[in-house]
Amino acid sequence: MSQKENYSIRRSTRAKRARIIVTAEKIEVVAPLCMSEKQIHQFVAAKQAWLESAKNKVQKHVDSMARFSPPEYKEGAMVPYQGERYILVIKPSQNQQIRITFEQDFIVHVPESFLAILSSEELSDSIRKVFIHWMVQMAAKHSALYMDKYAALYQLCPRSITIKEQKSRWGSCGIHNDIHLNWLLILAPSEVLEYVVVHELCHIQERNHSAAFWLLVAEYCPNYQQHRAWLKQHGASLMLGL
Repeated sequence: MSQKENYSIRRSTRAKRARIIVTAEKIEVVAPLCMSEKQIHQFVAAKQAWLESAKNKVQKHVDSMARFSPPEYKEGAMVPYQGERYILVIKPSQNQQIRITFEQDFIVHVPESFLAILSSEELSDSIRKVFIHWMVQMAAKHSALYMDKYAALYQLCPRSITIKEQKSRWGSCGIHNDIHLNWLLILAPSEVLEYVVVHELCHIQERNHSAAFWLLVAEYCPNYQQHRAWLKQHGASLMLGL
């Protein structure tokens, strides 16, 4: 990938012509392998009016969105998890590190020394980082359960499963059946994460989004359209993260 000014270029063997993708995080030009950088930059220059309009629309959409995450991680904040929001309760601790337990609420065990020396902003940021680590672990745990369930039933076996943050994808399945899942899905209803797992497993058998692929998804996940609709409605807010 090359970079010029404020947009990046991604070469694609599937692209027949150049196209521009505008998101809240970046501007990306997807171009055919045979298209020179000069031609790509000329293409972008010719699209400036459209590009400015697209950027403004995306920004308005971002500005109007309600984040899933709380503005500050403090006592009483509401933290998203599996489609619900739970109260954050802070408890002083003798431990050396911040620790999270989940019962009916999120209990954040904070060392007393942290409470004594950290500002509210510093404490909030520290708690947020621990929450991200905890959520990644939960995403891996629940994804593995769904993978085991469907891989065993239908013999769709991935080579590996990786949980990570992805800026524009919920999941992907590589040519060697390596599946990547976005940890932010743990904030969505559990059925949505289950659907994305099924979606990527089905790519082991069907590599595209043909009618045959969607029939396969429907076989394993009859309500998949409902879960797709949830992601279309809430996905942009979800991508803002914790």
